[in-house]
Amino acid sequence: MLIHLRIFGMHPRKIPSLHSKNVCSCKVRALIRRLKPPVPLGRNYSSPPGLIGNDIKSLHSIINPPIAKIRNIGIMAHIDAGKTTTTERILYYSGYTRSLGDVDDGDTVTDFMAQERERGITIQSAAVTFDWKGYRVNLIDTPGHVDFTLEVERCLRVLDGAVAVFDASAGVEAQTLTVWRQADKHKIPRICFLNKMDKTGASFSYAVESIKEKLKAKPLLLQLPVGEARTFKGVVDVVSKEKLLWTLNSDDGKDFERKPLLETSDPELLKETSEARNALIEQVADLDDEFAGLVLGEFSENFDLLPAEKLQAAIHRVTLAQTAVPVLCGSALKNKGVQPLLDAITMYLPSPEERNYEFLQWYKGDLCALAFKVLHDKQRGPLVFMRIYSGTIKPQSAIHNINGNCTERISRLLLPFADQQIEIPSLTAGNIALTVGLKHTATGDTIVSSKSSALAAARRAEREGEKHRQNSEAERLFLAGVEVPDPVFFCTIEPPSVAKQPGINSLGIATN
Repeated sequence: MLIHLRIFGMHPRKIPSLHSKNVCSCKVRALIRRLKPPVPLGRNYSSPPGLIGNDIKSLHSIINPPIAKIRNIGIMAHIDAGKTTTTERILYYSGYTRSLGDVDDGDTVTDFMAQERERGITIQSAAVTFDWKGYRVNLIDTPGHVDFTLEVERCLRVLDGAVAVFDASAGVEAQTLTVWRQADKHKIPRICFLNKMDKTGASFSYAVESIKEKLKAKPLLLQLPVGEARTFKGVVDVVSKEKLLWTLNSDDGKDFERKPLLETSDPELLKETSEARNALIEQVADLDDEFAGLVLGEFSENFDLLPAEKLQAAIHRVTLAQTAVPVLCGSALKNKGVQPLLDAITMYLPSPEERNYEFLQWYKGDLCALAFKVLHDKQRGPLVFMRIYSGTIKPQSAIHNINGNCTERISRLLLPFADQQIEIPSLTAGNIALTVGLKHTATGDTIVSSKSSALAAARRAEREGEKHRQNSEAERLFLAGVEVPDPVFFCTIEPPSVAKQPGINSLGIATN
């Protein structure tokens, strides 16, 4: 059913004269939002990683960092848990943006479509690349609505880790279960971030219990909140037994104090943290044999002497094994707890080389990539997002599409920054690239350097007995593509006239 709305222009000063009995609060908010000056689709971005003015410092090391320093992660959650707000804070603290965007104001980086900014929701996934303390992070912000679950599915297919964001007042919600199962299917290690700790009704213990009961996961409490709801001021690092408090006069949350917990100043908090740390050590020791041997041997009498680095390394192994999930907390909207989350992403989530991809041994360092998303640009045509598993991609080079059994040429190679990109000369394994010039590549296609390379890899796979001999050589090389769920509704959209055709095209419907 189509609903036709007629919008009347009003002067902003006349808003108080509206009768509250006749207009509901949600309509008033929507009306006020419409009266705001339109937000330009462009953002004032800082220079991309490594670019300072016109000076490019060792472009190869900037664009292609060591694979051990790469993190490919996704942000996933239920509707309104705070994914986009968390992403916005991450980009600000990493130096990618110069100002904090807000979903309600419609000026966030990853929600760049006009429809997303108007509705305040994420419709399509957006990729951004940034640096944090020497690490290169390729981050994808995914939608929370079940209607756009395909966006989550095809992004999780190519990621190495994920951050699950929870509303601390609601715990595990319906779509949380869906995205968690999707991550389980692709065997993706993840971190839990209990967001909105400042919200009325927020409960750290309730959210942790819901993770245990509904997700059947083992939470590792790496942080404790300092206060809840209105009294939330910061977090306690259980591993290092330090208190992190954000200064009140810091509007953007960049400034915070990290102080060790002392018996003289915080006796109760120190006792609670010590108990939580001992419980964490015992929990990790039950899950990791190497750490258990260390604890039972050298530090059996006093856990306080156990170095934080040893515990962090064990948590990293447990997270990779997916036997437990680290849990952190904070409030992205109030700019608290995001920097420790970034540290946890680089510390506990895996690099591409720590993920076990058996097919890589067939290619012997030759190009192997997966096209996981295709967008259509008015000027440049199809833009193909690729996850590079091995080898190197360069512009003006020919590639072979195994699924389509065709050879195409990449005209340009880009590094994605949401709705902006930077052109680069090459990109190596472990990265996510955006290519221009591929006309016949679709979502889920496997890309190699040449047909002869594909056949050579197929022969290696056959010799090593990875697949059944009755399969064709090409079939053995298909990477697991993206499973597209069956649609629940079909419709055809046609413009009433040729003049209205550009409006249909601007919706971005024609995507693979």
